[in-house]
Amino acid sequence: MPVESIIFLLGRVFFGGYFVIMGINHFTKNGMIANYAQIKNIPYPKIVVYLTGLMLILGGLGIVLGVYVTLSLWLLIIFLLATAFLMHNFWKAYDEQTKAQDYQSFLRNLALAGAALIMLSFPEPWILFVGV
Repeated sequence: MPVESIIFLLGRVFFGGYFVIMGINHFTKNGMIANYAQIKNIPYPKIVVYLTGLMLILGGLGIVLGVYVTLSLWLLIIFLLATAFLMHNFWKAYDEQTKAQDYQSFLRNLALAGAALIMLSFPEPWILFVGV
């Protein structure tokens, strides 16, 4: 297997795996995340957290497995941008600690969305293993 293929697969596992783990957290820690979403005035926070968890899991798995790649990336991009602006709106924070945390999370989400946008330019199909 060429080294470029190994690097690409490893990067997909790291990138997509991050979202799978975050999505699982939306199910296992729904109450905690929903409480935070409620504080941020997100309507129907429990349902939204479950739906976004599903978006994260499906998007992450699509990246790792190389299936429905375009759809998977758009699920992640939509989640990341919506979360950046609705949940991590640091410009609305009143205390400096919250502002700093939201600012960091806002920038992280924009960076991850940027990486996902770049991945949209990668030719498909993304095969799991070279030679298969």
